Amino acid sequence: MALASADLGDGTYRNPVLDADWSDPDLLCVGDDFYLTASSFGRAPGLPLLHSRDLVNWTLVGHALGLLEPAGEFRKPRHDCGVWAPSLRHHDDRFWIFWGDPDHGIFQVNAPEIRGPWTRPHLVKEGKGLIDACPLWDEETGEAYLVHAWAKSRAGVKNRLTGHRMRPDGTGLLDEGKVIIDADRIPGWFTLEGPKAYRHDGWFWIFAPAGGVETGWQGAFRSRGFFGPYEERVVLEQGDTEVNGPHQGGWVRTRAGEDWFAHFQQRGPYGRVVHLQPMRWGADNWPVLGDEGAPVAVHRKPRLPPQPPCAPATDDDFPGGRFGRQWQWTANPHDGWATQHSGDGLRLSCVRTADAHDLRRLPNVLTQRLPGIPATVGVELRLDSEEPGARAGLAVLGDAFSWIGLQREADGSVRLVHRFAESVAMGAPPTPSGQWGRERDAAHPREAPEGRARLWIESGAGARCRFSYDVGGGRQSSGQVFAATSWRWVGALLGLFALAPVGGGHTGAASFTQFRITSSFR
Repeated sequence: MALASADLGDGTYRNPVLDADWSDPDLLCVGDDFYLTASSFGRAPGLPLLHSRDLVNWTLVGHALGLLEPAGEFRKPRHDCGVWAPSLRHHDDRFWIFWGDPDHGIFQVNAPEIRGPWTRPHLVKEGKGLIDACPLWDEETGEAYLVHAWAKSRAGVKNRLTGHRMRPDGTGLLDEGKVIIDADRIPGWFTLEGPKAYRHDGWFWIFAPAGGVETGWQGAFRSRGFFGPYEERVVLEQGDTEVNGPHQGGWVRTRAGEDWFAHFQQRGPYGRVVHLQPMRWGADNWPVLGDEGAPVAVHRKPRLPPQPPCAPATDDDFPGGRFGRQWQWTANPHDGWATQHSGDGLRLSCVRTADAHDLRRLPNVLTQRLPGIPATVGVELRLDSEEPGARAGLAVLGDAFSWIGLQREADGSVRLVHRFAESVAMGAPPTPSGQWGRERDAAHPREAPEGRARLWIESGAGARCRFSYDVGGGRQSSGQVFAATSWRWVGALLGLFALAPVGGGHTGAASFTQFRITSSFR
């Protein structure tokens, strides 16, 4: 199952078309099919792959990146690192995805089909601060190019785009690169990034955002040669709408000849949700996005065959112990975290850790995106571990976190616990005690006589979360309202986890069943 589609059923759609954190989207048309990928940062598997036939109704069909590389550096969570702003292309009968890892360089993977098999990541250009990479194959000349932006936090520079000649097979670059757009020279422009390169009507085009993720705009640049000089224009900005910072995405043309542009909007704890804008070419041959340069809220759907309403899956019964594509670990996974079996339900091993007090440090949290609408999340939990201190639960995870679940006590009983930890601005140094804000009780522990509980999180306006539970005496509320928070670049996540204190021996497991997310507008 999934939350409601953006398709209104009357030939129109509402924005956002993907109302969750599908950050930095890029999209592609191949025949009658549309594909979209997005940033996945430090989660695994990475590089989600979504499919649509009408640009409005989307399903998640897989991931292009099984493990992040270098694998050793992603054994532990690096929530805001990893895969930044990928570009999705189709060339020479293969699908290609290029991205920049700000700490390592520019990578690419490719595959004959969208569902794979995808190659292992290949390092195209090594270096610090190389982000938002996009290839361009010029079908007229056979030349290949690559453009990328810069992260000041690693490279000391930003607000510029660098271009390269690239080997046609995408394995490397043919020059040292040249700054092709320096936005320091454009009055009023700052934080130019996220370039997407195209060839159209005799021009080289680069669509690139500027102005920052919460307040910025979408720019378009054109030149007769890839290395410039480029003219620029602002083609999408907030105007009088409620859509702050509408920018960074991709342009696609349908078989019917219509042009559309998908971009994100930064929505705090919900992350970067995806909007779809109509696009046309003006009399002066510049693109016009949205409603004369302002985002649309409701619009006619693309002129494509009607499709059944759908949205990326959220619910899961975990058949055979397997979890759906919507789930990602907070770091590269290890064997044994989730075990398969003959029935339904997710069986998570209670992994021993010295970081039991801080979910932000755990690689073995299984997560999915927090919906961008008011919703109720529910799951059934059974704690099978006899290990004192073993615990498992349902969490809202960000720079601050809160979870509700079960814990085995030293006397053998199982208690319902609800805990939280305040925001600490991940990346800041730990406190003098060496910790990053230990969790604290959000409510008084209560006995769970059978070691079972039904758990709920109700996420309301502004991602303000209310927790509740049922351990056999009916549903009870727990604790104060908790305001979910994002990481620096990543929206808040829903998470399932099981852990145990450090020690030796087998720790048992926890079982999760009937995971459900239902919309709860109020």
